[in-house]
Amino acid sequence: MIRVGIVGGAGYTAGELIRILLNHSEAEITFIHSSSNAGGLVCDVHSGLIGETDLRFCENFDLEGIDVLFLCSAHGKSREFWQSRTMPKGLKVIDLAQDFRDESDGYVYGLPELNYERIQGANKIANPGCFATAIQLAVLPLAKAGLLEDDIHVTAITGSTGAGVKPSPTTHFSWRSNNLSAYKVFTHQHLIEIKRNLALSQPSFDGEIRFVPIRGGFARGIFASVYTRCSLSLEEAVKLYNDFYKDAAFTFVASTQVDMKQAVGTNKCILSLEKYGDTLHISSVIDNLIKGASGQAVQNMNIIFGLDQTAGLRLKAMAF
Repeated sequence: MIRVGIVGGAGYTAGELIRILLNHSEAEITFIHSSSNAGGLVCDVHSGLIGETDLRFCENFDLEGIDVLFLCSAHGKSREFWQSRTMPKGLKVIDLAQDFRDESDGYVYGLPELNYERIQGANKIANPGCFATAIQLAVLPLAKAGLLEDDIHVTAITGSTGAGVKPSPTTHFSWRSNNLSAYKVFTHQHLIEIKRNLALSQPSFDGEIRFVPIRGGFARGIFASVYTRCSLSLEEAVKLYNDFYKDAAFTFVASTQVDMKQAVGTNKCILSLEKYGDTLHISSVIDNLIKGASGQAVQNMNIIFGLDQTAGLRLKAMAF
């Protein structure tokens, strides 16, 4: 059994991670850390786990007693965590924050569709951001083929869980329900990792990524509408995408238009392609908490430890 430790166990991503790992046949949770909830039952915070576990949050923990550590704290906290600790030899680390997505300090960027071979031999994984996952999977086949010719335009809508568990005015039900708003237009933090990986995939690409994120009036999921100028016919583009993702465990190209509910609750990214004149439009749908966070983290764990990528992740969308 893979012995698992979780730091920052009270948030949405940690809750999803715990839920997945409790049902993973090859993993056993050793500790779940939360300073603010130390001593309390995990299911008192993650109420969806009532009847699933009697684990309690802890304040203190031993990194020597685990095989893999998941860091689920807020952005910036992962670097702080290691400032006062030494990483034990043989420990694997999967960081769900953005601290090491630039691959500093020996971390490997954990997008399996991009870095599968490197993840296999890695000790430290920087899990991608949710928007970054949906957007990169929409354009990576073009980038890897050297076919990005122009600016990339993205409008992507996300659920309120993407803002984290701590309440804020824009996650309050009365404000969010039946409402939409744009935020961080052209400046979203996930653009950093997207631009970096596209530049590595296609060094000749010098276009802009014009990204408009939108807050949606729902809890979870991301629908990304992506378009760019492309010289391929629709048939050629579909073949390119199908070939690129033919060995991917969770990324699929649909033959019809997609909707967000097809992916919510799963570790899938589902894409659909359409051609309008010289413009290729790609729809990309994921669950922001699973493929966009905790499910992808478990997928990375599976790869590192030589397991089937789908272990613990055979999840069905609840579309109705």
